[in-house]
Amino acid sequence: MNERPGNQLFDVYFTARDMREVFCDQGRVQTMLDFEAALARAEARVGLIPQTAVAPIEAACQAGHYDFAALGEAIATAGNSAIPLVKVLGKQIAANHAEAERYVHLGATSQDVMDTGLVLQLRSALALIESDLAQLGETLATQALRYVATPLAGRTWLQHATPVTLGMKIAGWLGAVTRSRQRLQQLKPRLLVLQFGGASGTLAALGEQAMPIAQALAEELKLTLPDQPWHTQRDRLVEFGSVLGLIAGSLGKLGRDISLLMQTEAAEVFEPSAPGKGGSSTMPHKRNPVGAAVLISAATRVPGLLSTLFSAMPQEHERSLGLWHAEWETLPEICCLVSGSLKQALLVTDGLEVDAERMARNLDLTQGLVLAEAVSIVLAQRVGRDTAHHLLEQCCKRAVAERRHLRAVLGDEPQVTAELSPAELDHLLDPAHYLGQAHTWVERAVAEHSALTA
Repeated sequence: MNERPGNQLFDVYFTARDMREVFCDQGRVQTMLDFEAALARAEARVGLIPQTAVAPIEAACQAGHYDFAALGEAIATAGNSAIPLVKVLGKQIAANHAEAERYVHLGATSQDVMDTGLVLQLRSALALIESDLAQLGETLATQALRYVATPLAGRTWLQHATPVTLGMKIAGWLGAVTRSRQRLQQLKPRLLVLQFGGASGTLAALGEQAMPIAQALAEELKLTLPDQPWHTQRDRLVEFGSVLGLIAGSLGKLGRDISLLMQTEAAEVFEPSAPGKGGSSTMPHKRNPVGAAVLISAATRVPGLLSTLFSAMPQEHERSLGLWHAEWETLPEICCLVSGSLKQALLVTDGLEVDAERMARNLDLTQGLVLAEAVSIVLAQRVGRDTAHHLLEQCCKRAVAERRHLRAVLGDEPQVTAELSPAELDHLLDPAHYLGQAHTWVERAVAEHSALTA
């Protein structure tokens, strides 16, 4: 059956369609039904229930058989989604195989169904996120190498500092993506685990067959059997949410940089253009960074959602009241926001439009001041650090006051020309000669990405 109508106007902008499908009503219900079908198979394998009960249970474990609107109404009374779903599941089975109905949900509790269903959803979500991160890493690696030697003004405190390269800036974005991919790989064994504890976590209802059934159930679902049920130990989910928060923040940094580079006053790097993209309802000339806006928006929204997960961690005893409930929509929404941010990041970075000439002009906006450090460092080796620093500081002030290029002012300063030849000054005031280890940083970031991808 179809989902209930929802607020879908912004979904395409902020959420990837494939991620929304993971966490739509059908996705939620199907993973819970997958748990119930797998439980029947596991219990039949161990001999707790007859093998003849499995097929009728599996046949009823299809989300398309269920009325999500009716389930939603029932949740308001039941307090969770598993209780009404299991009830309707039993009726579906009984209509065709009365004996099989008695074996549904045997030994499990509602939270087993919902938490394991969530883990199955998160496994799908994780695969989508990892795929997009790998693709984003590859795109950034390509762009970092493409612009490894393209100088632009480094900016500290939003002011021109010393020259960097666009490739180095992109390599910074790439490094953050690589580290997030590493974190996701590391947390998988802790996240992708079965939840199966029964009423209070002891599995007492299954007697001596409890552990064999738990192991069989984990195998059926291709999950790991953890050391114990984790009904009120939520660190696994919060760890995943935290890594997603780091991804959102790193992508927000990328979006912030691009949006600043797109500003009219900078106009150095642009999101790819497309018909109707980034326009204004009233100003025909506008070219707004609409992709970067999604990245910044997700980086702004996710921390608040993540705080809910942290706030919900001190859950009471063996089953929580309200704190568990606070998670239900929170972690899925984080996944959806990060997915949307990743999709936009892929679009933005793959088609970056770069104006290297504008970068060069902007580097010269301060008429050589961005390279004062380069001159000062060399001069310090000849006349001393304090003397060199004071001398360059005075020359910079004179260049600003007289609206002259620093090269001309330095050429008129006897204390400078006594130590540095015209050729040396020309070399020192060329941005291409003061890029330090920018090339090395790009190579290292690309190498780390490649090692993870191999």
